[in-house]
Amino acid sequence: MQITGKFVLKGSAQQIWDFLLDPGVLLSCLPGAETVQKIDDKTYEAVVKQKVGPITARFKFSTTLTEMRPPTYIKATGKGADMTKLGNFTQETVITLNDLANEQVEIAYDTNVAIVGRLATFGERIMRAKATELGAQFTKNLEQTLQARMG
Repeated sequence: MQITGKFVLKGSAQQIWDFLLDPGVLLSCLPGAETVQKIDDKTYEAVVKQKVGPITARFKFSTTLTEMRPPTYIKATGKGADMTKLGNFTQETVITLNDLANEQVEIAYDTNVAIVGRLATFGERIMRAKATELGAQFTKNLEQTLQARMG
């Protein structure tokens, strides 16, 4: 399943880059996040709880930053599984940051997610709708966090 999008935030690419790599920011912005830990300079582990259709899943997953060109490009791969064995997933994401006029930055993302197991039975339409909802909430949370920290 391919998920793409873009949004604009106030700030510089470097400021947003730094926020995106901060586990505390990720924890506060990622909907349903219970924990986010930085394992090393390129690896993060997280536990996220989400309701998908009629079931609630708790995912434990690991993400590795496989390619970085600060402050404009991140490529990450990850894998994880529901802790109650409902399914697992792999993902690859590319994020680009582009400075615009008036202290604004366009953030674009392109994610390819593969889901197997019981969760896959919900179909792409339901999973895409859930991913879109989570992306919008993450964007809103990130924007509020950036505004609060930058004043």
